[in-house]
Amino acid sequence: MGHIGNVTNLKSLMKKLIASVAFSITAMISTPLFADTAVLAGGCFWCVEKDFEALEGVSEAISGFTGGTVENPTYNGNHKGHYEAVKITYDPAVVSYEEILEHFWVNHDPFDARGQFCDKGSEYLAAIFVANDEERKLAEASKQRVIERFADKNVVTPILPLMTFYPIKGAESFHQDFYKKSPVRYKGYRYACGRDKRLKKIWGKDATV
Repeated sequence: MGHIGNVTNLKSLMKKLIASVAFSITAMISTPLFADTAVLAGGCFWCVEKDFEALEGVSEAISGFTGGTVENPTYNGNHKGHYEAVKITYDPAVVSYEEILEHFWVNHDPFDARGQFCDKGSEYLAAIFVANDEERKLAEASKQRVIERFADKNVVTPILPLMTFYPIKGAESFHQDFYKKSPVRYKGYRYACGRDKRLKKIWGKDATV
């Protein structure tokens, strides 16, 4: 019996080991070996999240708040001074930071100083949050290209230093991946807000909607 028990225990241990290795391999395949992040605000974070998770090379887009000084802001509570923003995780071997910025520009209205589309207020303003000098340099170059393209308009989207990013969590977690969890409500909101119509008017064939 002792021998049989040892064999059984060994088989059980082997199964656990194999399962652990399989899980690790799956995690390695699904997560980029090298991943960078970018934090951007473009109005309603439901929409920004959807727009970036559709971009090849982006593995995740998390909705949250940043830019303000209030700690642990919440959607229904105090988020004064914060922007609705999205933290984007991407594989730089597939999509570059410059391409992330290009995708950002054509997915927001860079001329709106009051908010974005139907949403008005400081929390809905657009912004690029940069983590270092290299990101600032690339962001400023991308903004300059937009300024040159629309020489008769005022491009108001600022480039700001990256601050603490507070993801939406807890009881408000339903905001994460809202377009997946509540697709009918999401599509209805986006259509009623006129987001896609405005993007097509501004960016023409470059709009990704």
